[in-house]
Amino acid sequence: MAQSKTVIIGTGSCIPTRSVLNSEFLGHTFFEGYGSAYAQDETAKIVSKFQEITDIAERKYASDDQVCSDLALSAGRQAIAAAGIDPETLDYVIVAHNFGDVRAENRRSDFVPTLAARVKAKLGIASPACVAYDLPFGCPGWLQAVIQANYYLRSGDAKRALVIGAETLSRVSDPADRDSMIYADGAGAVVLEAQTHDGEAGILAHAVRSDTLEHARLLWMGPAFTKTPNDDSQLFLKMHGRKLYEYALTTVPGVVRQALEKAGLTLKDVDKVLIHQANGKMDEAILKRLFKLYGMKEIPADIMPMTVSWLGNSSVATVPTLLDLIVRGRMDGQALKSGDCVVFASVGAGMNINAMVYRWI
Repeated sequence: MAQSKTVIIGTGSCIPTRSVLNSEFLGHTFFEGYGSAYAQDETAKIVSKFQEITDIAERKYASDDQVCSDLALSAGRQAIAAAGIDPETLDYVIVAHNFGDVRAENRRSDFVPTLAARVKAKLGIASPACVAYDLPFGCPGWLQAVIQANYYLRSGDAKRALVIGAETLSRVSDPADRDSMIYADGAGAVVLEAQTHDGEAGILAHAVRSDTLEHARLLWMGPAFTKTPNDDSQLFLKMHGRKLYEYALTTVPGVVRQALEKAGLTLKDVDKVLIHQANGKMDEAILKRLFKLYGMKEIPADIMPMTVSWLGNSSVATVPTLLDLIVRGRMDGQALKSGDCVVFASVGAGMNINAMVYRWI
């Protein structure tokens, strides 16, 4: 029997042009917590070791005249053009982010009006029936917005939605914190449409998990390491890297398995795993743990395409950007064909995890 399915009809991304190599951090003075600076020879070792433990060799930063909503707009326009639709036919514009528009000269977060409202306005969408709102959900925000949009489309309440993930983490990272080398800027977008299909198509299932009692403070906003712990004049993104790694490794595989079970599938049915580009080594460990859950030892070489080595971690933007690069043939040896089963997964501040199973059409 034919049923309404949520399918991706267009993708887009905005990758800033400014590349920042690891070597550019050699001049930084890193601190080990508050008031304790590393010696310069230690900084050289930190930078040298960084790529080995994360796979990140470079990252992209927005130019000084760009803010998050500018990146979101560019990615959204690309997705709309790829979908070949009139923007006035959109029922929703949802923008996932965490810090709003943060300017290069003033690093205060600007959330009003919402970034989605700004994007809708700049797209020239006049229809008041097109609802524009933001979704802050940590790094899994874009995928969570897709899951929300799926509910609207499957219910018949909406026909089309533009879902964007955009972030400028370079504006909220502490230069004295070695974790700042992880962060990057960017945006990715999709246009979703409700279509009638026989059999499997589009979004098949999803699973979501939030752990706040013990894990809410694995990522938080805090003073620069050059300040005192109580100085809240300016706040930067902080994280407990080791604890975050352990949390992701032990919980993400189970959420992916839950989504696959809801779809009536197993890992053997999966052709691609598009995972949040947080840390290359962490993602590899998660994939190995996932395969171990299914008792599978052989991992296909091309099942998990990665961009983190040259794009860094742009939070909500990593997964939609990765998808767009594959769709546009910009990832060597990577492609999606009709019938492929794709698993999307992400983990981040909250702590939140989500996974979605998708059948490419």
